[in-house]
Amino acid sequence: MYMNIVTRVAHILVQPNSEWPIIKREETSLQSLYLQYVAILAVIPAIGSFIANAFVGTLSGGRVDIGNAFGAAVMGYVVSLVMVFVVALIADSLAPGFGGRKNIDRALKLTAYSMTPAWVAGAFAFIPVLGLLITLLGGLYALYLFYLGAPVLMKTAESKTIGYTAVVVAIAIVITFVMS
Repeated sequence: MYMNIVTRVAHILVQPNSEWPIIKREETSLQSLYLQYVAILAVIPAIGSFIANAFVGTLSGGRVDIGNAFGAAVMGYVVSLVMVFVVALIADSLAPGFGGRKNIDRALKLTAYSMTPAWVAGAFAFIPVLGLLITLLGGLYALYLFYLGAPVLMKTAESKTIGYTAVVVAIAIVITFVMS
């Protein structure tokens, strides 16, 4: 499928402009992308939130019992897996309106690989205050990666990529809020 996961994470985080064209050329099935990348990375923030909720405590609610912390971590993990696909569907359906081309495989790659910094930052979720800041920065960098990858994978017009990214993200936020 592609290089090992550690190399891919490092490349998408450090050299995204050269990594997006490589990703574009790869033949990746939905199943392999999910099993070999998404499922592995999405577990990182789930573990971070479990540790925070069960052992460290959060700023908003302190600690909870291990069962509830585990349930919340599992639910967050499942929602993360679902949202990758939902955002890919949104990105795919909106691409033509922003000068791009529909291609669900590329939309899924765009979404999955863009989420990388958010998932990696989730490893710090258990650190009070600092973890929240790192998670926020990871989320913002994920938006930037989506912005960089959209013209490469979805062929969006350069002049419309900011709008495309903003609309996809806004819809994803609304859907996440409704799911919550």
